[in-house]
Amino acid sequence: MRKSVVCFVVLFAFAAGAQAATDWVEGQHYFLIKPAQPTNVAPGKVEVIEVFSYGCPACFQFYPTANKLKAALPKNAEMSYVPASFNPAEDWPMFQRAYLAASALGIADKTHDAMFKAIWASDELSVVDRRTNQLKNPLPTIEQAAAFYERVGGVKKDDFLKMAKSFAIEVKIKSSDALIKAYRADETPTIVVNGKYRLTPRSVGGADETIELVKYLVAKESK
Repeated sequence: MRKSVVCFVVLFAFAAGAQAATDWVEGQHYFLIKPAQPTNVAPGKVEVIEVFSYGCPACFQFYPTANKLKAALPKNAEMSYVPASFNPAEDWPMFQRAYLAASALGIADKTHDAMFKAIWASDELSVVDRRTNQLKNPLPTIEQAAAFYERVGGVKKDDFLKMAKSFAIEVKIKSSDALIKAYRADETPTIVVNGKYRLTPRSVGGADETIELVKYLVAKESK
């Protein structure tokens, strides 16, 4: 079945006086993942994952909140990222490959925010032609991404390309796609807590609410 929902541009601002939700409702604000998926953290730790794409405008809006969320998590929680590929028309498979290569090379955290800016705040890796407001043709390539990572991450372009085109990254791509499917995540950004709960800023109602609900679910998993 084709995914009809790819990426929602989420509006985070609310009318003055709006209150954050205090009673979170399963099936409305967050959703159980059945079956629950294995985590990749040490025993006693709680895993928080953002399913995202650099090519997603809502993820660009959300990344400052994602940074705040990561900083707000308790010490027993660890946050990581799983890149999605389900919008080839906007270069998501290339950005997925680029993130996984950067992660394997140990520079993903250092370059994460800068990659968003290279796509959405400059023309370096933008997918949209600002003059026409149309998708670029051709779209940015992995070679162009490698040049970005050389400039920002300090990894030589050839070394980055070698990693990006390696068998190890092909395995990670298949694993990421399978995990996103198992989570039933069909929009970005999606947050997954401990392989058991799925939520989005849209389902929760905003940025601050997302942080509070994730902290609530982390506490629930920490008991």
